[in-house]
Amino acid sequence: METHISPSRSEPPILQPGRNCWRIAEAERAAILIDAAAYFGRLEEALLRAQRSVVIIGWDFDGRILLRPDRGQDAQPLGPFLRALVEAKPELEIHILVWSVAVLHAPGSPVELLVGAEWQNHPRIHLKLDTEHPLYAAHHQKIVTVDDRLAFVGGMDLTVSRWDTPEHDPENPLRRDPDGKAFPPVHDVQMVVDGEAARAVVQVAHARWLYATGQHLPVVEAEHDVWPDAIAPHFRQCCVGIARTAPGWGEAPAYAEGAVLTVDTLKAAKRCIYIEAQYLTADFLGDILEEQLRRPAGPEIVVVLTRVSHGLAERWVMGHNRDHLLRRLRRADRHDRLRVYYPVVPSKTGGRDVLVHAKVAIVDNRLLRVGSSNLNNRSVALDTECDLAIEARSELVRERIADFRNALLAEHLGVSPEAVRDAVRQEDSLVRAIDRLNGGPRRLCPFEVDQSQAPARQVFGTALFDPKRPFRLLQPVVRLLSSLRAPAIRRRA
Repeated sequence: METHISPSRSEPPILQPGRNCWRIAEAERAAILIDAAAYFGRLEEALLRAQRSVVIIGWDFDGRILLRPDRGQDAQPLGPFLRALVEAKPELEIHILVWSVAVLHAPGSPVELLVGAEWQNHPRIHLKLDTEHPLYAAHHQKIVTVDDRLAFVGGMDLTVSRWDTPEHDPENPLRRDPDGKAFPPVHDVQMVVDGEAARAVVQVAHARWLYATGQHLPVVEAEHDVWPDAIAPHFRQCCVGIARTAPGWGEAPAYAEGAVLTVDTLKAAKRCIYIEAQYLTADFLGDILEEQLRRPAGPEIVVVLTRVSHGLAERWVMGHNRDHLLRRLRRADRHDRLRVYYPVVPSKTGGRDVLVHAKVAIVDNRLLRVGSSNLNNRSVALDTECDLAIEARSELVRERIADFRNALLAEHLGVSPEAVRDAVRQEDSLVRAIDRLNGGPRRLCPFEVDQSQAPARQVFGTALFDPKRPFRLLQPVVRLLSSLRAPAIRRRA
């Protein structure tokens, strides 16, 4: 046990319902699934146990993907698999809600979302596009619930370019999209919970469906256990905070619990902050981390990022603003407590970047957070998000949180979790432990930015491509267009 980063028993809790989370609910079991091969495989097992209800809420969805590409010719695409489930189970209803703009913006197949596919042609499969959002806002939650007893929440949609194993082998022939095109290594994380925590997530999913369609989903009273046998729980009888983000639209209220949780968590850190993120651009985040780095006895900060953003606009806005924030942090790092990396795996050409799609924060072995929220502006109050956080109330939970962080670092460093644990103990420092272990072909490469190029503020285009809030001046126009849609769609039950 790494007592050097355990919080004081006298410290007030970070999670506060009504402030930085909607509610705190107990999970009888909770586990962290690292990378999509683990998540997709365990999800398949849970879906096979479903009897009454499956609800899928996503930024994107593609029924052509394989949950188990390792099965070769026996692997069944997700859509036909769901169709087979409802054919075999007469009481099973499947509801799938996807962000409407995914047909233009997301990587999945727009054809199936727009005009349907044969597997969708069943009275108990309901796929809807969610148009109830402000202009340019995204429905970014990634949630799956099974029989109202199990919930998966994290960074992974059921779509293309997500499946990978912890090895992130650049030559893995299974990492291909449905059209046969290979995609690069990708790292992601999902949490699974049951008990009251799962039922709370079900309420979040049902609320999204209601606001999008006007239809109430029935509450399922299932008695059977749907927890997959292949998942060994990392936590038992733990308290889980559910943090929501929503901009407020129509009859849907606004929430900013996710951003407040980010602020409260990072400010509470005493010894160590560990972050995995696709983006790092929000100015408020830079303010907090800068302040922590300037403190003589502040926490160590380790950030693992994606090196290269995709798309011209994303590279311009997200890339430049990330570099702007990193320059701020480097200038503030007077005590050598900051490490910013991107993961690399060995390849035939020497090294291949791993795309970091995870949204993870771990502070002081005290709190871990997994969800859909990026550390950019739009995840503050523009997009819909859902994050889960576990706060330690016992030494055992602190150990489990440390184990999870060690497992993540072990994957990136190409060593065992035990090697990370031992190095942290011996060095009494996370950054020195990483420095010591970071010498193999699989490694964390320092994220270099040119300190001489230091704009005073975020780059031009930020307000358009990474806004903090909806474009209020255009909202009346969007509302008028929305009101012209069929009354049946607009109806609120």
